[in-house]
Parts: sequence; structure tokens; C-alpha cells
Amino acid sequence: MSVFDQKEFRNACGAFATGITIVTTMGPNDEPVGMTANSFSSVSLDPPLVLWSVGNHAGSFDIFSSAEHYAVHILHKEQEVLSNLFASRGEDKFGNIEWSKGELGSPILSDYAVCLQCKMEYVYPGGDHNILVGRVVAFDDRDIEAPILFHKGRYANIR
Repeated sequence: MSVFDQKEFRNACGAFATGITIVTTMGPNDEPVGMTANSFSSVSLDPPLVLWSVGNHAGSFDIFSSAEHYAVHILHKEQEVLSNLFASRGEDKFGNIEWSKGELGSPILSDYAVCLQCKMEYVYPGGDHNILVGRVVAFDDRDIEAPILFHKGRYANIR
């Protein structure tokens, strides 16, 4: 078995451009919880399933891994500041933004390109992450064509 330098492996995988999402749920004390994630993918159309991954060392790992529902917000190119806010640790992420509760109770941000409301279907261990698979029960596509991307460790836009 080959041994990889983790930083070099991460940089190599970073050559694959990804979209950026913010995933939200409600915590145990009915407080909104959210984090930035670029490990998002569609899985199935029938049933409608999506997945994303949460790192074992993330502050909200236990909350997301045991959540009954969550919302995935696909971001547009004007949301770099919001992405950075939800990627930070220890800040009040919901204090200065507008949000409301969705169909299942997850926080729904007021600004996004697409929002997918999901019921948790499966949680799989995946190395230093958990892979969370959700069934989409509702979605809203605002038809914004300019996504924000992450490529080689930096934000990028389609030119």
C-alpha cells in the first residue's frame, strides 16, 4: 500500500473544482447550526438522494452526524463572505443573517442559488469524515447561473 503525504494528496484532489454549499440543521437546544462544505454530490434521482461529508474534527460533527434533517444551500458567486463565515469556528454564524425554519425544521438561509431540504437517510464512516446521505423532500432553484467554486484551495468563478 502506498503512503501519501496528506498535504500533497489534498492539493492533488483540489485540482477538481467543486461548488460550495452551506449545510444547516438545528442543534440539541433548538439553536441553528451551520457549516461550509464543498464535499457535496447528487447520488440518485429515484429516490432523490444527495450526500456530503463532515470531518470528524468539525465542531458540529456530532450534531450533523445525528441530525434527523438538514438543508444544503448551494452558493452563488456573490457569497464568498457568507462561505467564509460558515467555515469559521466560534463565530455566531446566524446572528446577522436572515433565515427561517424549513419544512423539516432546518434553518433556511434567505440567500442561495439552490436550497435542498433533506431527511437523513444514511450515515457512513469514511476515514476522517462521516458521509451523510439525505433524501430531498423539497427544493428551491432560483436559477442563478453564476456559482462560486473552490479550486486548488481558492475561490473561483466561471469566466
